Amino acid sequence: MKIDIWSDIACPFCYIGKRHLEQALNNFEAKDKVEVQWHSFQLDPTTKPAPGKSLVEELSAKKGWSLAQTEGMMQQVTARAKEAGLTLRMDRTVTANTFDAHRLTHLAAQYQQQDAAEERLFQAYFEKGLDIADHSVLEDIGTSIGLPQAELKEILSTQKLGDAVLQDILMAQQMGVNGVPFFVFNDKYAVSGAQPVTAFKQVLQQVWEEEQPQSTAAGFCSIDGNC
Repeated sequence: MKIDIWSDIACPFCYIGKRHLEQALNNFEAKDKVEVQWHSFQLDPTTKPAPGKSLVEELSAKKGWSLAQTEGMMQQVTARAKEAGLTLRMDRTVTANTFDAHRLTHLAAQYQQQDAAEERLFQAYFEKGLDIADHSVLEDIGTSIGLPQAELKEILSTQKLGDAVLQDILMAQQMGVNGVPFFVFNDKYAVSGAQPVTAFKQVLQQVWEEEQPQSTAAGFCSIDGNC
């Protein structure tokens, strides 16, 4: 079974959705036959550094919300994340454009470390207060999961793999995806949002059962005359 996930590192629900899917897979009978592929998505490609501004202030200004409204929204998201076993420190989050971080995930995919890269990037952004647009931060994350340092430096000092990021975004647009996380099971079953663990369990089981070949063993005769 293949699961394609469109996600943005700056999206807390993508982090929550990742954890919910992992929890659903824990007791899934065919988890060893599941292949997960991450795809890039940018909620705001125009994001620029906002030195001296907290994430609350930045979102409040960008969305036109009051500070109280924005803080309330963040508290709700943090509470949902806690239920999934995640501790978000959004008070420390550094506003950053995620494009280069997505390029890192595409390099990681070449070394079968894409999921590890996604996890470390989420941790860096939502828990450690690191600037994931900073190339030194990305290089540290890349080397921590075993990516070659020389190749990391080359990727980050050029625009390599930028086309792969844009291709993912274009694919999402063609499918009509306007929000993340967005999950596609076996190229035909779509699930939108950070669904509860039980919902992912149901989808996994349903897709797995529907994709299995149907038995035709009942009621037949063989060419040797046995019935």
